[in-house]
Formats: sequence, C-alpha cells, structure tokens
Amino acid sequence: MSIDAVLLCPRVRSNKRECDRVNFKTRQVGNVSRPTTVIKVDANLITLKTMSTFKSTEINFQLDREFNEITADGRDVKSLVTWSNGKLIHIQKWNGRQTTLLREIKDSYMILTLTLDDVVCTRKYEKA
Repeated sequence: MSIDAVLLCPRVRSNKRECDRVNFKTRQVGNVSRPTTVIKVDANLITLKTMSTFKSTEINFQLDREFNEITADGRDVKSLVTWSNGKLIHIQKWNGRQTTLLREIKDSYMILTLTLDDVVCTRKYEKA
C-alpha cells in the first residue's frame, strides 16, 4: 500500500516543552513536508517506510514482537506494533515516556494519530 500525505500535523502550542526538544528549523521543515508512507507486508515481516525530501525512515518488524527503533527525531526507543480492530497500533517507549502512533483506514484515507501525554497530532494521508 502506498499512501501520500495530503494534510499535515498542525503546530502544537498546548505543550511547548515537547516542541522545544526539536529545534526550530527542524519543526518548520516538518510543518511543510509532504511525506509518503509505504507499508509492505511480506509473510510475517512488515516494512514501514516514510519518505520526504527532508528525512526518510524505515522500520522492519513483526506484529506483537518488541524491537529497537531509532525515531526520525533521534530517540532510541523500544517499540511494539499490534493489530486490533482494523488499526495498526505502534507504541514507542523510552525514559519512562510513551508515544502512540495509531494508523487506520477511513474511507480512502489513512489517518495517523500521534499521541504523547496530552498532545495529539493527526495526519491524513491519501492513497496515491
């Protein structure tokens, strides 16, 4: 499945301390990037690629198995991806913190909802 972003994550003002961890220039580029996400399933192995002109990442994993991941913003996390009720749930844990990335298909879109504490960001992707 290949999916292109059509709406981007809005700037978050409700939790400035989280934004301060990522430098101003990186946040500005992130706000205008239009990433493409490719999800490939090969038997038990899932590959999730996110590509943009600014930064690209790729992770390979099996559902329900914890793995190490270096995130796009440089965090070294323990990740676990599960499938439940038609949703891909990706949990990242580090230093007593947790980020949840929820991917689901609604109509002809993939909705990615990212949650960290009380900060929620939603990206809407359109199939290419």
